[in-house]
Amino acid sequence: MATHEDDDRFVTGRRVTGDDGASVRAVRARVARHLVGRARELDLLLAAVAAGRDVLLEGPPGTSKSTLLRAITAEWGIPLVFVEGNADLTPTRLVGHHDPARVLREDYSPDNFVPGPLVDAMRTGGFLYLEEFNRAPEDTLNTLLTAMAERRLAVPRVGVIEALPSFRVIASMNPYDNVGTTRLSTSVHDRLCRLAVDYQDAEAERGIVGRRTGLESPRLVADAVALTRSTREREDVRQGSSVRGAIDTALVAAQLAAMRGVPLPDEPSVAPPRWLSEEYTAVVLDAVLLALSGRIFLDETLETTPEAVLREIWEDHFLLQPAAADPG
Repeated sequence: MATHEDDDRFVTGRRVTGDDGASVRAVRARVARHLVGRARELDLLLAAVAAGRDVLLEGPPGTSKSTLLRAITAEWGIPLVFVEGNADLTPTRLVGHHDPARVLREDYSPDNFVPGPLVDAMRTGGFLYLEEFNRAPEDTLNTLLTAMAERRLAVPRVGVIEALPSFRVIASMNPYDNVGTTRLSTSVHDRLCRLAVDYQDAEAERGIVGRRTGLESPRLVADAVALTRSTREREDVRQGSSVRGAIDTALVAAQLAAMRGVPLPDEPSVAPPRWLSEEYTAVVLDAVLLALSGRIFLDETLETTPEAVLREIWEDHFLLQPAAADPG
């Protein structure tokens, strides 16, 4: 049976050799088919987890962090155990607890222990994915550090939980969000490899939106991506929208156009402004206001509204810079 000392020779509990069909190179090729772009991030994340390391993914929302993990764990056939970091994530919630009703009848025993996500991931050899890592309480993180360092965890009245070789801790955090967060200690950073994940380029985001929406209007996809990306470039916006905003903008605009009888442009590249109907640009404006107004966060010192900022972005895009969304 594999031990923790053998961990660097295992990916999912199987030995990795140069001619093994389940080698990291073969896994990478299969995982890449599920992704748009992210080749470098995939390489680095796969290298880290295949080497037996735990990883901190640092980046804004909507940058494919969970998509990467789902693709890897699905390909390897191991669980992805999701946990949301917040003030309520106590050590007991993370590790597990004894069923109160059974304790009254039977007293404490390993049989009436209800495993939490950490114990579940250790026993099944899964990836424990702790989102919003820097929102978890310090004592909870200390419990997690013990499991990371020892690959085992002593649970009172249960015994020692030994992690399977494929167990990993993957944490994520948004570096732009400081509300309700705590500063991670050097002990935490010392136990994690850190991978910075930023927004993808415009071409990759158009690919994501096109794949996720299935829309046959390249112009609408390009407009949705360009307008969403513009929210990240303004000084009056503290945090702009992720590509999820572009996906919703495109989907909502398509539905509005269908309801209002507005044809969607089908040009493979951006048409000259005179080819765009006022009805189409009005549809896009309404979709932008609906999809993005709750996703952007303004500089708190300014007296304006998300709707006003988005209308300015829309005007700049369609009236002042009509070629900004050119996908070709």
